[in-house]
Amino acid sequence: MAKQKKYILWFKEISKKDVVLVGGKNASLGEMFSQLNKKGIRVPDGFATTSSAYWYFLEANKLLPKLKKIFKNLDARNIGKLQKAGKEARNLIIRAEFPGDLKEEILKAYRILSQKYKTTNLSIAARSSATAEDLPTASFAGQHETYLNISGEKEVLIAVKKCIVSLFLDRAISYRAEKGFNHFKVALSVGVMKMVRSDVGSAGVIFTLDTETGFRDVVLINGSWGLGEMVVKGRVVPDEFLVHKPTLKKGFSPIISRVLGTKRRKLIYINKGNKTTEEIAVSRRKQDKFVLNDKEVLQLGKWACAIEDHYGFPMDIEWAKDGKTGELFIVQARPETIHASKIGQSYNQYFLKQKGKLLLEGEAIGSKIAFGKAKVIPNIAQIKNFRSGEILVTEMTDPDWTSIMKQAKAIITEQGGRTCHAAIVSRELGIPCIVGADNATRVLKTGRMVTVDCSLGQTGRVFEGQLKFEIRKYNLKKIPKTRTKIMINTSHPDVAFLNSFLPSSGVGLAREEFIIASQIKIHPLALYNFSKLNNADLKRKIDKLTVGYSDKKEYFIDKLSQGIGKIAAGMYPKPVIVRFSDFKSNEYAQLLGGDVFEPEESNPMIGWRGASRYYDQGFLPAFQMECQAIKRVREKFGLKNVKTMVPFCRTVEEGKKVILLMKRFGLERKKDGLEVYVMCEIPSNVILADKFLDVFDGMSIGSNDLTQLVLGLDRDSALISSIGDERDEAVKEMLKTVIAVCKKRKKYCGICGEAPSYFPEFAEFLVSQGIESMSLNPDTVIKTTLIVAKKEKHV
Repeated sequence: MAKQKKYILWFKEISKKDVVLVGGKNASLGEMFSQLNKKGIRVPDGFATTSSAYWYFLEANKLLPKLKKIFKNLDARNIGKLQKAGKEARNLIIRAEFPGDLKEEILKAYRILSQKYKTTNLSIAARSSATAEDLPTASFAGQHETYLNISGEKEVLIAVKKCIVSLFLDRAISYRAEKGFNHFKVALSVGVMKMVRSDVGSAGVIFTLDTETGFRDVVLINGSWGLGEMVVKGRVVPDEFLVHKPTLKKGFSPIISRVLGTKRRKLIYINKGNKTTEEIAVSRRKQDKFVLNDKEVLQLGKWACAIEDHYGFPMDIEWAKDGKTGELFIVQARPETIHASKIGQSYNQYFLKQKGKLLLEGEAIGSKIAFGKAKVIPNIAQIKNFRSGEILVTEMTDPDWTSIMKQAKAIITEQGGRTCHAAIVSRELGIPCIVGADNATRVLKTGRMVTVDCSLGQTGRVFEGQLKFEIRKYNLKKIPKTRTKIMINTSHPDVAFLNSFLPSSGVGLAREEFIIASQIKIHPLALYNFSKLNNADLKRKIDKLTVGYSDKKEYFIDKLSQGIGKIAAGMYPKPVIVRFSDFKSNEYAQLLGGDVFEPEESNPMIGWRGASRYYDQGFLPAFQMECQAIKRVREKFGLKNVKTMVPFCRTVEEGKKVILLMKRFGLERKKDGLEVYVMCEIPSNVILADKFLDVFDGMSIGSNDLTQLVLGLDRDSALISSIGDERDEAVKEMLKTVIAVCKKRKKYCGICGEAPSYFPEFAEFLVSQGIESMSLNPDTVIKTTLIVAKKEKHV
C-alpha cells in the first residue's frame, strides 16, 4: 500500500487497496492501469491527489472547525437548510488557497504527465473520488463533479479545487446523510488523467450484468456520440448492445441485441471563457448510425469480462473512443451496487390486475408497479414543490435531484436510457422508473392519478388512474425438484432474463411470431422482395423501420436472431426449443406489406400455415431467412442450446421435405447437436406417431390445436367454447397414445399447450402418464411445480 503522507500518487503506484488514500474511482483507475494495461486494456495515464492532500488543504486554511459548525445538527431532509449549509461550505473552500508545497507538487506532476504525452499543456480530465465512494453497498453515482478538457497549469489547479468543492454539493451532503457517512471522515481525492478525445468520437457506460434483473451472463454496453456525460446524465437515448458472456469467452461473437438510440445531441470541447464543453445537435446521418461497430462492441465486451474477473464481482464501467486515433479506452470502473449482493434466493412477480387507458410508453427500469399522483417538475429550481409519495415527472434528472427522488413512488423522464442517472438511482432506491417517455411533461398533468407499470420487460407503461396489481413473493429455496421437467412458454425476448430466475429446465416453446410481429413488424417477403415493390408509400414505411439496414433481408435475419438469441442466452445452457413461424394467412396479412403476399382464406386456422408454407415456392425465401437466423444464433452466437420445432406438420412427407430444406439452408439435423422436434397437434401426428418419430427427434404436444381438431371445435368461436377442452376423454386418449410411443422410442415428449398452466388436474394427469416435460406460462411455473411435486409422490 502507498505511504500515508504522500500528496500525489501516480496511477502506477495505486492499487485497489488504496481506497482510503484516493477513493474508489482513483483506486480502481490505478488498479487497472497497473494490472490490466499489460492485458491489453487501455487506461489513460495520470495521477491522484491523496486524502493526505485534502486534510492538509483543510488544515492549512483552518477550515475543519468552520465546516463542523456549519453541519452541526443539520437535517439534510430539510431542503432549505441543506441548500444554505451547502452554499456556506462551498464558499469557504472556494476562497481558500492551496499551500505552496501542495500547489507545486500538483503542477510538477501535471508537467511530467504532459511530457509523457509529448506536449506542454496536456488536455486532462479531473475526476472527483471520495474515500467512501464506490463501496459494494453505495454507488455515489454522480454525486461529485468531473471536469473535462482542462489544459494549462492555472486551469488544472482551478479544476482540482472545484472537485474538492463538489464534496459539499447539496446532493453529496444529502447522499452521505442518507447512507450514514460522517461528513468529516470522508476525504476527496482528485484524479488527473489524460483526456480521451471522445468529443470527436463516442463514449458510454458498460455494466457486466443486466441492469434490470441482475442477470449475470451478459455485458450491457450503452454509447452515444461525443462525451460520455450525455449518457450518464440521461440527455440522450443511447445505442444499446448486449453481449453474452459465456459464449464470448468461448470465442464466439454473441452480440445478442443491438438497439439504435436517437442520440440527437452530443457534448463537445470548446474554449469560450470559462466554458470547456458545449452541447450541440447531431446530424441525422450520425443519429442513424451505431457509435460502435461489431468488432469494437466485442472488444469492450472482452475487456468488461476481464475487469469483472479481476475484481471478482459485477462492475459499472465507463468507456471512451478517441475519434482522432480510433482507440478505445476504459476511463473508470466501480462495483455495481444494486444487484451485486443478491444471490437469487427469492423471486417476486408483479401482475397488473386491471386494464386502463394507456397514456405513455418508455423504457422500463426494474420490474415493479406503483401508482400515485403525478408531479411535473420542469427544472431543479422547483424541486421544493415535490411532496413525498408523488410520482416525479420531468425531462431528465441529474445528481442534484437525488434529494427528492428518494421520496418518489415512481419516476418518469422524457430523456435517458438504461444507464442514465434516473435509471441508476431508481434501481438503488428500488422504485419503478420509465425513461425516454416522449412528451411525458405535457401528457401528464400535476395531480393526475396514474399507474406506472414496469412488469412486462423492456417497455414501461403509464396508465390513467389507480389500477389494482398483485405481488407474488417466492422463496426459491423452498421450491421442490421434480422428475418431470418444468419448462417455460415464452415469446418475449424482453423478459428472457427475468424468466431465467424461475426454477425451470429451459424453454419448451419459444414462439417466433411475437418477435416478428412486435420487433420486425414487416412481412418477410416484403423485405425479401423490397427492390421489386411498386408501392412507394409502402417502401417509405419499410425504410423508416429498417434504418441502418441497406439490405432489407439482413434486417429480418438480424432482428429475429437477436430476439431468439436473448431468449436462448437467458436460459443458457438449458435447452430452448424454438418453433418456426406459425402465423395464419390472416395474421401474416396484418404485417406491413402482408396484404401484397397473403391469400384470403375462409378458414385460416386450418389453412396455409406451418410446414405447408415452408416448402411452398412462394414462401420458401422467408423460411430460408428463418433458418439463417437460427443458424446465426447457434453458430455465430454459440448458443447451441437452441433446438428447433416444426409446427402444423400434417403428413410424414411434409416433415421429410422440411428436414431436407433445413439442411439445404445450413441447419442439418444431428449435426453439432441440433435436434428437430415436431409439434404434435393434429390427429395424424398421433395416429402416425411412430413414423413421424422416424423423421424427428421428438414431439411437443400442442394441446390447444390438438383439442380443436379432435373435437371439431373452432377455438376462436365463443359460441361453442363450453363444449370441451383438453380434459375431454378423447383428447386424453390421444395424449396417452403419443406419450407411450415416444417413451417406447426413447425420444423427447413434452407438452407446450396452455392446459397444464390452467387446469391443475390436467397437469396431474400428465404426470401419471410419465410425460418428460411440461412447458408452462411463466406466471404459473411455481404454482404448477408444487402440484407436480405433490402428484409425483403418489405415482
